[in-house]
Amino acid sequence: MKGHFTTLKSERGYVPVNSSPIRSDQFIGPPPYINLPRLRFHGVPYHLKQRHRKAIYAVGKRGLDISVSIAILVAVLPLMAAIIVLIKATSKGPVLFRQKRLGRNGVEFDCLKFRTMVVDADDQLKSNPQLHELFQRKFKLDDDPRITPLGRFLRRTSMDELPQLIQVLQGKMTLIGPRPIVQSEVEKYAIYADKLFSVTPGLSGLWQTCGRSDTTYPERVQLDMYYIDNRSLRFELQLMLLTVVTVLKRSGAC
Repeated sequence: MKGHFTTLKSERGYVPVNSSPIRSDQFIGPPPYINLPRLRFHGVPYHLKQRHRKAIYAVGKRGLDISVSIAILVAVLPLMAAIIVLIKATSKGPVLFRQKRLGRNGVEFDCLKFRTMVVDADDQLKSNPQLHELFQRKFKLDDDPRITPLGRFLRRTSMDELPQLIQVLQGKMTLIGPRPIVQSEVEKYAIYADKLFSVTPGLSGLWQTCGRSDTTYPERVQLDMYYIDNRSLRFELQLMLLTVVTVLKRSGAC
């Protein structure tokens, strides 16, 4: 797998692309080339925890999702109303952008965001080979010409993702976890795809707080696997706090 992901080395060398899928109970060590100074893990890996501790984690995580999401929604409701008015006033098209994403167990759902692009953004991407090639590298463009002026501000402040708090309450997403991916990104995870789909996708997570646009896709895969292996309530709280730092700094916090 060296040529595909530059993935972790083990005593046996790199994991080949054609090997068996990585299960949710298989441990993936921390990436040796990614420094996580604020997130050194000293607990028990998730797959080694006793059943009752996993149950406590699941209940606690859902409790955090509900309580924190409700608190944030109540606080930002006037702001969301203002964003809706500004989107309608500054560009044509719907307020919300819906995109098919893959959730837990690979189940497809509509991921919601405030619309930040022009209405024909997908058509522009398909008709521009250079843009399409850049997009395929990270499934994101660093300087996307399709983004509206208001959309650029919403993205920079992460306010475009506020509607996903409703999906957290619905249980389709969680506050902390790997970001939901589209179908075409599954091949990027290769043997790690099954493990990715063993957890609920998140509004924020390790990738977002440790580089986001500054990391490569292989590093993103490694960070997602590291989170899944080491998830705990303490880790969730750390990442929530780092999410706030990331939004305020408008960059990765690690």
